[in-house]
Amino acid sequence: MMNLSLFLIMCILLIILPGPDTAIATKNTLTVGRNGGLKTMLGSCSGLLIHTLAAVIGLSAIIVKSAYVFAILKYVGAVYLCYLGIKTLWALKALRTQQEEAVGELNTTDKYKDHSCFKQGFLTNVTNPKVAVFFLTFLPQFVDGKGETFLPFLMMGVIYTVLTALWFIFYVYLLDRISAFMKKPKTKVIIEGVTGAILIGFGIKLAFEKSQ
Repeated sequence: MMNLSLFLIMCILLIILPGPDTAIATKNTLTVGRNGGLKTMLGSCSGLLIHTLAAVIGLSAIIVKSAYVFAILKYVGAVYLCYLGIKTLWALKALRTQQEEAVGELNTTDKYKDHSCFKQGFLTNVTNPKVAVFFLTFLPQFVDGKGETFLPFLMMGVIYTVLTALWFIFYVYLLDRISAFMKKPKTKVIIEGVTGAILIGFGIKLAFEKSQ
């Protein structure tokens, strides 16, 4: 692998940029708690590992070159993001109702919400064809094409996934520490509304993304 330090710097800069994964992790951390945010992170990283394996075995190249396959993944991912966004906005009504309920009832509701956090993080990541395009176009820049590429690709994908996990662990714990403020009724309503709109925006943007 060529220029590992540059690769690490680029990874960090790309990881901290807000995206659909960040929006999902933010929503689940604030509505479910730290465990919800960490499970979302595990789901997202599991999706990254699948994209890594796909890039290693050449599936990413097939996705990028096949307009049909790309379109399928693109629209599945777009529909799912829009679904999460609409669901989040729709939940605002329920959120206002929950604010008037007992704390014990809120905790019971959160326990049930916790079960879907991993799935949301996983599906948001694995159904996003832009991640496959990213791995296909970004990783080769740091590999000598004249040599063996399987292990370098695999190593870079794992490094990117580990860095992503570390960033989200820090991010989730930070949100959890300031949750006293973030979980105030008015703050939660604003965050839920903004997050829902962002998710729908990402979904629409993904739907109009063109294959390379």
